[in-house]
Amino acid sequence: MTKRYDIDDDERELFRSKLRDARPLRHNKVMLRPPPPTAEPRQTLLDEAAVVEDLRRAPLDLVEHRTGEESVYACTGIDRMTLRRLRRGQFSIEAHLDLHGMSKQQASSELAHFLNQNQQLGRRCVRVVHGKGNRSPGREPVLRGMVVRRLLKHGEVLAFCSAPPHDGGTGAVYILLRKRR
Repeated sequence: MTKRYDIDDDERELFRSKLRDARPLRHNKVMLRPPPPTAEPRQTLLDEAAVVEDLRRAPLDLVEHRTGEESVYACTGIDRMTLRRLRRGQFSIEAHLDLHGMSKQQASSELAHFLNQNQQLGRRCVRVVHGKGNRSPGREPVLRGMVVRRLLKHGEVLAFCSAPPHDGGTGAVYILLRKRR
């Protein structure tokens, strides 16, 4: 039950005088302000993005990295994408050399001749199989260390890495040679 209040004429007139300048609303919805945006560490995000971009674009600087038996190397100027493509076997292998059964001295000589010949022929990517050492005394690789040292000293080698498992794994290396001048 609602209560009714009796309003006299003076109160009505007072109410109308107060509302004389009032304008009716165009809608009956309440206008709420949108919530303020959440605080965002803009400079931190920019700094992190800059670091990621620097890492992505930075050349690898004379790096030899070994994880277990895997060998990876790239000289200055070889970007990470090129090295990644080499590691995945995405370059066409234009020649290969198998050093199985050779002595260190024979293998070293063959490797030097192979690299020079292929660089002169303008070949860019070659594979050298040095073996895993499974048949060596103590099951230690005999030729792998020599191959890595020779590749590091050879001026025409831009990058090398252990081959993927389907192509010899840690018993072979893919080698990226400098373009012929």
